[in-house]
Amino acid sequence: MKKTKTSIQSRTKKIKLLLLDVDGVLTDGSIILDSQGNELKAFHVRDGHGIKLAQRAGITIGIITGRKSEVVNIRARELGILEVHQGALDKIIVYDALMNKYGLKDDEVAYMGDDIVDLDIFKRVGIAVTVADCDPSIKPHADLVTKAAGGRGAVREFINLILKNRDKPHTS
Repeated sequence: MKKTKTSIQSRTKKIKLLLLDVDGVLTDGSIILDSQGNELKAFHVRDGHGIKLAQRAGITIGIITGRKSEVVNIRARELGILEVHQGALDKIIVYDALMNKYGLKDDEVAYMGDDIVDLDIFKRVGIAVTVADCDPSIKPHADLVTKAAGGRGAVREFINLILKNRDKPHTS
C-alpha cells in the first residue's frame, strides 16, 4: 500500500495503535549484563508517562522486539502494555496478527523502530517513526525522525505530537 502525501499532523489523528521496538527506541540500545547474566535496561520515565497519556487518549500501545528480556515484561506490566511480542525475528508476522486482532487499517497504526529489521513494518504503517540516533540506512524510509535519541524521550516526543493533533487536549 502506497502512503498518501497527507501531512504527519493529519495522519496522527487516525492513530489507534502505536507499536514500539525496544532496544534503541524505548532504551538507548545498551544491553547491560551483570556477573550473574542478568540483563539490565534503562527506560526513560517521560516515555513511560507519554505511554500512559496515549493509553488514556484511547491509543493501544504494543511492543514488537526481536530480543527476549524479562526486563521488558516487567516494564510493560508497569505501564499496562498488554501487547508484548518478544523474540519476533520476523516482525511483520506479528504486525499482521495485530492488524487482524484489532481490525485496523495500516493508516491507523504508527510504528517506532531504529534499524533495518523494522523496514517491512515501516513500509506498511500510516506513520513510520525513527529516533535521532537510528541506523542511518533507515532514515530515508521514516516519515518522521525524532529530535530525541532512543531511550532519551523519543517515544514521548512522538506521543506529544499525536496528542497535540487530536481534538481533545491532553494533560500530564
